[in-house]
Amino acid sequence: MVSGRLTGSLEQLARAGREAGMRRTGTAPVDEFVAPEVDEVSSLEGGELPSVEGLTAEEVESAGHFRLYLGAAAGVGKTYAMLDEARRRAERGADVVVAYVECHGRRHTEERLAGLEVVARRAVEYRGGTFEEMDLAAVLARHPQLALVDELAHTNVPGSGDHPRRWQDVLELLDAGIDVISTVNIQHLESIADAVEQMTGARVRERVPDWVVRRADQIELVDSSPEQLRRRMIHGNIYPPQKVHQALTHFFQTDNLVALRELALRFLADETEEELLEHLHKRHADQLWETAERIMVGVTAAPGTDGLLRRAARIAARMKSELDVVHIATGDASRRDETAIAALRTLTEDLGARWHEISGNDPARALIGFAREHQITQLVIGSSQRSRLQELLGGGSIVRKVQRMAGASQIDVHTIARRDHLKGLAAPEQEES
Repeated sequence: MVSGRLTGSLEQLARAGREAGMRRTGTAPVDEFVAPEVDEVSSLEGGELPSVEGLTAEEVESAGHFRLYLGAAAGVGKTYAMLDEARRRAERGADVVVAYVECHGRRHTEERLAGLEVVARRAVEYRGGTFEEMDLAAVLARHPQLALVDELAHTNVPGSGDHPRRWQDVLELLDAGIDVISTVNIQHLESIADAVEQMTGARVRERVPDWVVRRADQIELVDSSPEQLRRRMIHGNIYPPQKVHQALTHFFQTDNLVALRELALRFLADETEEELLEHLHKRHADQLWETAERIMVGVTAAPGTDGLLRRAARIAARMKSELDVVHIATGDASRRDETAIAALRTLTEDLGARWHEISGNDPARALIGFAREHQITQLVIGSSQRSRLQELLGGGSIVRKVQRMAGASQIDVHTIARRDHLKGLAAPEQEES
């Protein structure tokens, strides 16, 4: 979840959102089919919708080419929500086709297909069986305004088309100028799949690269509480009766569903945060907006910096924030320094942080410039290793300069002492072959 302080007023943030004309990223207005078990779907953005009076056509443009319904698990209503949106657009005159929708035998979902044009599937013979896949060539030939493509993470049957994965089919449709609405569960994201496997004990074989999901012009979260999902399972609204007990005692355990739901909410919150940052950088570059804590650490080749980096990673983890690692290249690095920096870069990757290399003759100014540009709220640096005399002869302390400039920019600074036992950088461990 996004957490942090707000230095701009709520009114300012609301005004920023109105000025942005940003794509909506929130929870989907699902007309659920099991009324007693429906969650009230509330938008993460909150507040009333701003008036569009007086805005230009650019500022009120509709969602982009790719809309994605995201869920924590099967059965939350992603396909149902997608079909509802398709029907609304068709009623407004849009040219909509069903390229591939999987109803899984759910009667209420099948009913939502009524009246929509369906492109015939392609039958494929594989290992003695017959399977049906989306006919990508037929959809491209039909070239509708909007195509519905369910289950973004699906693996295509070999021989069914040009691509092994359905997300690749979707990219081809988008490249052809066809708008696409699709669905995906959070466990299929590449960056999350391993964690889900460890948590649930279930293998996640079908995965979608994060960049494909982030390419979506609009992401909608279709939400449901773990209790409601389990009740829906018991009532036969998700899996057939013979699979219910296995699901409830394994993947659909309450603890698993709670964790999956939080993963989905966190991912959506991160996407919303990125949109807001992009807008604020364009319109309010001179102001710090602390909508969430954003942590940055400045690193050098000095001994003990690996400990500093690990400490910064722990601070970021406690804040539930991502970490940006910044190295200022001054052009006078020795071979030993280059080796140390390479080790730090490897450690950065291991910690799941982002590495940034910046050239500059004034390290303090370069660090603060990066921090302001990226709306950093907390900066971690190492204590000075020079004596007071060395600082005076060398033009003053870089640490003190960073602290002074950060204060003027309303950025908090953590100055971490370097410990003797951390001197030197250990070489990265070799992976077993």
